[in-house]
Amino acid sequence: MSDTPIRALKFDHRDTTFRHRGGPPGHAEIGRTVDTALSETMGAGFARWEGAEVAWTVLYDEVIFVIEGELEVTAAGETHRIEPGQMLWIPEGTELVYGGHALFGYALYPGNWKVLHGMN
Repeated sequence: MSDTPIRALKFDHRDTTFRHRGGPPGHAEIGRTVDTALSETMGAGFARWEGAEVAWTVLYDEVIFVIEGELEVTAAGETHRIEPGQMLWIPEGTELVYGGHALFGYALYPGNWKVLHGMN
């Protein structure tokens, strides 16, 4: 057993560094808080969407939980509107479009999905 204590870490979206993910039109940005330096098994972070529409095929299982606003996720012809206090689970391989106006958090598995898909 390691002598290094296991500890919990708290993250705040106001202290998170975000990077551009989509737009114009609109703007989308993601701030990864739990990356492979912390965990190879999980990833997590915050995202801000302001009217951008971003198409993506999810390469991991993902859970999204909305903090403010309304996020729209369209997959397989169905649009899911997620509001504060709600979450959406998205399985790996889902083709989708993220849209709306929201601050949201996300968790994903596996955290090292880029390595597993050869996208270092």
